[in-house]
Amino acid sequence: MRTSRRTMPAGDDLFKRNATGLLRGWSVWDAFIYATFSINLITLGLFIFSFAPFIPDGSLVWATILSGLYLIFQAVTYASLIAVMPRAGGDYVWISRVLGGGLGFVLAITGWWFILWHWVPIYANILNIEVFTPLATIANLDSVAAFFGTPTGVFTSSMVVAVLASLFIALGMRTYARVQKLCFYGGLLGLAVMLVLLAVNSRADFTSAFNAQSSSLFGAQGNAYQQTLEAGRVQAAAPGQFTFYPTLLLIPMIVFFNLWSNWGATLYGEVRGASDFRKNIYAMGGALLATTAVAAVMLWLFSKTFGWDFYYAANNAYWSGAENNPFPVWPYPGLLASFLLGNPVLQFILITLLSLWFFGWVGTVFLSSTRVVFATAFDRVLPEWASKTTSTGVPYAALLLMLIPSIPISWMYAFSPNFATWVLDATLVIAITFLGSTVAAAVLPWRRPEIYNASPIARYNVLGIPLITLSAVMFGAFLVFCLYQWIARDTYGVNNRESLIYMAVLYGVATAVYLGSRLLRRAQGMDLGMVYDEIPAE
Repeated sequence: MRTSRRTMPAGDDLFKRNATGLLRGWSVWDAFIYATFSINLITLGLFIFSFAPFIPDGSLVWATILSGLYLIFQAVTYASLIAVMPRAGGDYVWISRVLGGGLGFVLAITGWWFILWHWVPIYANILNIEVFTPLATIANLDSVAAFFGTPTGVFTSSMVVAVLASLFIALGMRTYARVQKLCFYGGLLGLAVMLVLLAVNSRADFTSAFNAQSSSLFGAQGNAYQQTLEAGRVQAAAPGQFTFYPTLLLIPMIVFFNLWSNWGATLYGEVRGASDFRKNIYAMGGALLATTAVAAVMLWLFSKTFGWDFYYAANNAYWSGAENNPFPVWPYPGLLASFLLGNPVLQFILITLLSLWFFGWVGTVFLSSTRVVFATAFDRVLPEWASKTTSTGVPYAALLLMLIPSIPISWMYAFSPNFATWVLDATLVIAITFLGSTVAAAVLPWRRPEIYNASPIARYNVLGIPLITLSAVMFGAFLVFCLYQWIARDTYGVNNRESLIYMAVLYGVATAVYLGSRLLRRAQGMDLGMVYDEIPAE
């Protein structure tokens, strides 16, 4: 994939380089691991599950299973787009080549560049409650645990996230693949230990361990297990109970966790065999189904060992700020399971192993986005210097454009409560970008027939309808349903008026950048519209 970077004479080619400078450093297995980290059950899934008490009549188990199965349509849609145009930039490339450059730029730049700056402190919050606080708690370092609950602690963790993500990406795709494999296999070991602990211990064992640890770590008196039930009691549907409408309403909550199997789609210009439709399905759909299956087993084990009422009550007590809650930290299931070990050293080791799920995930906050920034610069919408790469294929300028703005954004998030509110719609903006690609996929066979007919997916049809169109329509309907629920209902916490205005401002900035670039390029004698008639070089 890597060839020379000669400057093309004016008029000979719309692209100044005949190769991107990126390397095909990943295998399909690497893409599978990345997709698994993106829909991270331990890091992100357990966090989202903790909000289920806000829709208590819905079945958490069924919502997880049904959404995971339905999102196969997403995997098919994106696997098809990748097979047609396996290029760095993903959503930006597909939307711009099918629906138009302006729309592609605005949706992708807002949904992949601007908004991912704001995800750095969101990652940091999860780092605090799932790694730093549990480890400090086990080590009886109360002042350290308290520090990471302060604005200064949030900003410190944000800088840890930003620096680690940048470091991993700067190592290059091949080295990054080795890092994520180390985290993946180590994290699987921690997950296996956690599941075994839950499987071989009874609820009585856990109750005894929880009471002992709550007393030792937090000074709780009496039956802390029962006190937790009373502090956060909520009438929740039983794990196997299926209530259709409440479960349907729980799904838009669950997709905050499992909507991201396509997170690596912007990277497929660097994946060997990316034009193979079936391999793409294996990578994204396989990660989705495997995660869904493990999630269902894990939730069943929570019910068996923690007790379903306790699991809901502990989360409800924490998020509602119940004053009589004897367990003052977030009830991270990894920490709860570690109590069954009864030994602080072993507990520390288990939490450390489970933390590898976070450290394998941390690079996702910048990695996919750098390829979108790179692709727009390669098209010369952004300045060409933003597409520069190192000899190992690292788009270092694009990485800096992710890292540097994330620092003041993290500062404002940590120290300004109003700004944290503005970021509530961070997921909604990404989903809108996905919707843009989904529409592009649905109309691709008619909008760009010469590209579609030459692709390996042209032979896949269902009752005469292109498979890419059918899957895109199904996935698009799902996205529209979620977007409507997020905006219409307070339950999901993302229909904040100030946040919607702030996101609209980001879209406005992206539009202004595109229009300014188009005018500048026209003054230089280049029509950006002609760029979008061609597929980017590899």
